[in-house]
Amino acid sequence: MNTFYFSFIIPVYNRPDEIEELVRSITQLNGGYKFEIVIVEDGSTIPSKSIIKTYQTQLDISYYFKNNTGPGDSRNYGMKKAKGNYFIILDSDCILPKEYLIEVNKSLNINYVDCFGGPDNAHHTFTNLQKAINFAMTSFITTGGIRGGKTKVDKFQPRSFNMGLSKKAFEASGGFGSIHPGEDPDLSIRLNKLGFKTKLISNAYVYHKRRISWSKFYMQVNKFGMVRPILNQWHPETKRFVYWLPSLFSIGFIFAVISFLLGVKLFLLAYGFYFLLAFSIAFFSTKSLIIALQSIIAITIQFFGYGYGFLKSTIALTIFGQEPEQQFPYLFFKHGK
Repeated sequence: MNTFYFSFIIPVYNRPDEIEELVRSITQLNGGYKFEIVIVEDGSTIPSKSIIKTYQTQLDISYYFKNNTGPGDSRNYGMKKAKGNYFIILDSDCILPKEYLIEVNKSLNINYVDCFGGPDNAHHTFTNLQKAINFAMTSFITTGGIRGGKTKVDKFQPRSFNMGLSKKAFEASGGFGSIHPGEDPDLSIRLNKLGFKTKLISNAYVYHKRRISWSKFYMQVNKFGMVRPILNQWHPETKRFVYWLPSLFSIGFIFAVISFLLGVKLFLLAYGFYFLLAFSIAFFSTKSLIIALQSIIAITIQFFGYGYGFLKSTIALTIFGQEPEQQFPYLFFKHGK
């Protein structure tokens, strides 16, 4: 049986309240495994240091403050400072269930990999908006199906809100790149090229709070869409038709509306059936009419935001031959020294 010394790597930017919730959940973990917590403050103007101090007597927890260079570079910074042999990377807006480390340890001992990802879920205390966005982000009927729930170990691309990485894999790969978002699939792809395997640990889920509004959600998924063609350019072997689906969905919807106005109802009825199916799945999974209705809004924003971003980036890179860093500088952070 493998013996792991886990290091939780958590970058934070102006969210001390979130760090308090996450660290409190870590204190309640079952299993008795050896672990440490490494908090990396990424140039925050509202620091979390006072929160961390309250836990230093009961946890092996360290706190570092650095200039703002983005979450990827902050995770790399934390992993360089960490003492463990297996890193667990979390977003600050996550909460861990009590059995989290038990599931991770069990899965890694049954089938060891140097990189894993876990799913996200909605806690019962989350707002209706958070639950609706969670449904849109995770459901197989939305782009959650693109994001992945695959168990095929050589293809799954973990996401950095809930991601494990061995010290060996980190040192071999150099960790995360400067792009954001998209730094996590980029790292996963590079790890696969280096011969490291990845997998999904479906029972190692986190409660992902996502404290965002509708407008922030649009900006988030729009960036996700813009990043994918960049990753496809860097790693051509990862290109998949499925990444076009949000764009095709959005263009098709506009075409369906125009067709309806011209007297052709069939296309819009097909979209109506899809939304009815999505509403039904959301209602039965959340047991809430309000959340199911908001889920339809979230799905619409998700498809149009991602689809537009994907088309915009694809046109800029493939038709006009633009360099990603020059065309989309806001998707890249400068690494620290």
